[in-house]
Amino acid sequence: MKNRAIERTVVRAKVQKVVEYPYICSSIEIFQVKDLSSGNEGKLILKFAIPMLLGNVFQQLYNVVDSIIVGKFVGKVALAAVGTSSPVIFLLISFFIGITMGFTIVVSQYFGAKDFDNVKKAINTLYIFIFCTSIFMSLVGILLVDFIFRMIGLSPLIMPQAKVFMNIFLTGLVFLFGYNGTSAILRGLGDSKTPLYFLIGSVVLNIILDLIFVPVFHWGVAGVAVATVISQGGAFIVQIIYLNRYHKVVKFSFSALKFDRVIFIKSMRIGLPTGFQQTFVAAGMVALYWVVNKFGVDANAAYSVAGRIDSFAALPAMSFAIALSTFVGQNLGANKPERVKTGLIATLYLTSAVTLAISAIIVLFARYLMMMFTNDQVVIELGRSYLVVIGSSYILFSTMFVINGVLRGAGDTLIPMFISLFSLWVIRIPVAYLLSKNPALGIQGIWWSIPIGWLSGLTLYYLYYRSGKWRLKAVVKYNKDGRKVEEGKIENR
Repeated sequence: MKNRAIERTVVRAKVQKVVEYPYICSSIEIFQVKDLSSGNEGKLILKFAIPMLLGNVFQQLYNVVDSIIVGKFVGKVALAAVGTSSPVIFLLISFFIGITMGFTIVVSQYFGAKDFDNVKKAINTLYIFIFCTSIFMSLVGILLVDFIFRMIGLSPLIMPQAKVFMNIFLTGLVFLFGYNGTSAILRGLGDSKTPLYFLIGSVVLNIILDLIFVPVFHWGVAGVAVATVISQGGAFIVQIIYLNRYHKVVKFSFSALKFDRVIFIKSMRIGLPTGFQQTFVAAGMVALYWVVNKFGVDANAAYSVAGRIDSFAALPAMSFAIALSTFVGQNLGANKPERVKTGLIATLYLTSAVTLAISAIIVLFARYLMMMFTNDQVVIELGRSYLVVIGSSYILFSTMFVINGVLRGAGDTLIPMFISLFSLWVIRIPVAYLLSKNPALGIQGIWWSIPIGWLSGLTLYYLYYRSGKWRLKAVVKYNKDGRKVEEGKIENR
């Protein structure tokens, strides 16, 4: 009788949980929301990272296809214009990217703790932030774009086409923010597949429109920008329609959105340092263009094209690091900190194997990769020299990024921000400027400054990880008995 009573109690508890949070049960079934707090760490991270890696590859195809079509059908000046616009766009949107990471970490930790009410509140708060920020940044970007281009010493030959591309792109910023914000929410819930499906459709549409607007309509860089805005807008709108119809957690409705001040403050505490870090990283990329621009249009075009290839090579490390961040967030939220180290080691093995293979491909085929974008031999040779130097050093970047993924997943973003600023602004940019002044190195000095900056960042990230202080930054707190500490309350320890 006693056993039957216990069974009935357990059944009632399970039924109560299903009734209280039916949308979570449905979303797990339909959208494969993934609990990363149990199971083999390496396999979980690999399965979670692969769809995200594919998604990032397709995301980069936006830029790569734009550059290939512009380089082949319009010329190297237009190629330089589109390439120069990328770091400026990143500068304008980087703060939003960092804040979104804060919300993703909060969502993943609440989901790991099975606190579904706060998961929903975090999602609503993020959507309100997305739309307010996107409108503001569109206006600011359009007003500042001319000033930024002049500050980096952009050639008057490149300036007009770069401004056209930027102004059109910025009008569609709300679509970019909306799609990326929704994708970040889904990743925090452990779903890295759903964003991929919409992104693939968006990239295919972008390629088709590029081929219509540039070679057929002869719209030049304006055609590339219009194609990008239309494809991003289509991806976001279709994504919202689909999720509203089938998803029970991630729904968008203006009337249902409610702002939660407490969750916003928590997300900002994590996201602000990351936002500032992303902003200063973006500003550093723009500053490097200032150094590169001193070597002329050919150098600018070569750096732009090589940067496109470089961004592809960095994707595995970035994808595995983001997967690791979600893994760390869920396991700390579930009070399983012992799984974090195992997850880190597994991720380092996976990332290193992929990175070494990519390095070999980049170094051996650097010239042929450059030839995909342009037929100009001077541009090809300058880009090849960049890829050989940087391609040989990807292992430094990948290891640095993965370790930083642990810190972000724990919610510790302040110290990583300072480390990033130090390695970029104290090491890389001054070294780039000084080495480029050396007649024996010239533009090669800029190339070598990048792995030097990575090495300094890796050293500092590793030392901070070993200190263990990042463990204290988790959003969801537990006492020594393993009981969750209620928000706003202090329990006896």
